[in-house]
Amino acid sequence: MGRAFVAGLAVLAALTGCTVQTPDGEGKRRSPVHIELPDDPPAPDRTPAGGGDAPSAAPAPDDDKPAAPAPPRVLWSRGDTGRDVRELQARLRQVAWLFEGPTGTYGEQTERAVSGFQGKRGLPRTGKTDAVTWQRLVRMTREPGRWDLYLMGGQQADPPDARCRTGRVLCIDKTSRTLRWMIDGRTVSTMAVRFGSQGTPTREGVFSVYWKSRDHVSTLYDSPMPYAMFFSGGQAVHYSADFAARGYAGGSHGCVNVRDEPAIAELFAQVRNGDRVVVSW
Repeated sequence: MGRAFVAGLAVLAALTGCTVQTPDGEGKRRSPVHIELPDDPPAPDRTPAGGGDAPSAAPAPDDDKPAAPAPPRVLWSRGDTGRDVRELQARLRQVAWLFEGPTGTYGEQTERAVSGFQGKRGLPRTGKTDAVTWQRLVRMTREPGRWDLYLMGGQQADPPDARCRTGRVLCIDKTSRTLRWMIDGRTVSTMAVRFGSQGTPTREGVFSVYWKSRDHVSTLYDSPMPYAMFFSGGQAVHYSADFAARGYAGGSHGCVNVRDEPAIAELFAQVRNGDRVVVSW
């Protein structure tokens, strides 16, 4: 009976993964059944109730990762206007990235010039003038003067000379480089003008238009003088293609040059022989 009982326990241990412990060397008896468990039981393999793979845990945020630097502030971009845009354009002209203007309007040509300047210096080619682009351009150029800013015209006219306030007058101001067409003290139109060089200055004083010549060609210099309105010897107010192309980078032989052809065409149609011409500083 005792042997049968022990044999039964051995069979039970084999089936359950248990072992029967016999008395140790000191004759002490241990628990008759010892169950051995693995040190790290594997996690149960479970499937979410909805089926599919179990979602992986979201990675912990990396608090030590530095934040991306903010992009530099944009100062001017396409569509902007004003004196600051003129300065930008004047400086771009100095480094040969822009050949028009300055116009004071941030258009397609200015955007392309800025983009080219940025790419040449390893900056993002946005075509927008941000603070970094502007600082780089300023370091490479000089402060533009007044006639750098208004190389192609667009400047404001100074108040008219007192002698221009009555009658029909071509009121020409050498200081602001402008011509006002005035009738009885009212300004009808204003346009930028250019004068003679130091060797052939435009004469100052009060004159009158004595001859108009629509398609005149200079007999002295063999150059075209369209819409010529002569007021003092060979000096006349007329359209100048050179002024239209080069602005104040050039000069006349004493005539008053106008660069806006539609404007002077309209002026030519309105001015009469005998109208006064006042040229002053």
